Amino acid sequence: MLPPERLERFARHIVLPEVGGAGQAALAQAKVVLVGLGGIGSPALQYLAGAGVGSLVLVDDDAVDETNLQRQTIYREDGVGHSKAELAEVWVREFDGELEVRWVHDRLTAANAASIITGANLILDGCDNFATRLAVSDACVAAKVPLVSAAVGRFQGQVGAFAGHLPDQPCYRCYVGDAFDADDCDTCAEDGMLGAMAGWTGTFAALQTIRVLLGGAMGDPQWGKLHLLDGLKPAMRTLNIAKDPACKACG
Repeated sequence: MLPPERLERFARHIVLPEVGGAGQAALAQAKVVLVGLGGIGSPALQYLAGAGVGSLVLVDDDAVDETNLQRQTIYREDGVGHSKAELAEVWVREFDGELEVRWVHDRLTAANAASIITGANLILDGCDNFATRLAVSDACVAAKVPLVSAAVGRFQGQVGAFAGHLPDQPCYRCYVGDAFDADDCDTCAEDGMLGAMAGWTGTFAALQTIRVLLGGAMGDPQWGKLHLLDGLKPAMRTLNIAKDPACKACG
């Protein structure tokens, strides 16, 4: 149960039959790790904190750059040059002092992933390189933790939910394979990105995270479904990802 003083804050959630008091209490008891606090992580964090997710771990090894301000909505001009993870924690504490929040100014790797995600109910990955994405995915499979993975570039976004620890469900590595364990990938500095596209992708990732945390109250968790967001049409389509029996993480 939520304390009486928290009921008014979440009244618009509680009147939803799909959430209700029990769902809001479940969100308050949930722990989510956000990997990457940039264009996806910023709006996702805002809506997860707004939803009352009770414990948040914020992971990013980068500092705020002036070019980030076009789409990374929790930062300001006076934050340029400062740690994104630390500033994100400050934002959460100023937004809702009742939430438990911890920041990690480090890059998640195979070596530190287990210690970072321990005790989490879900990982939301919005980082900007495949090596980290695969390290996150492998750690989620090993720890039996669900993963919501989101990516964005130019006018396109992708959001998928993965539960590779389940015998009939794929992991993120089933989707991309082993060739992307290296750091090389396209960057928004080279290709550009519409700021609002990052917002759409990040908030959709937050929606899918809440869907999973509510344990079926909002319908199917959509494991193995990759939603492709097209900002130019605009439109969205969905692909079904098959489990790879030869996957070295979950096969």
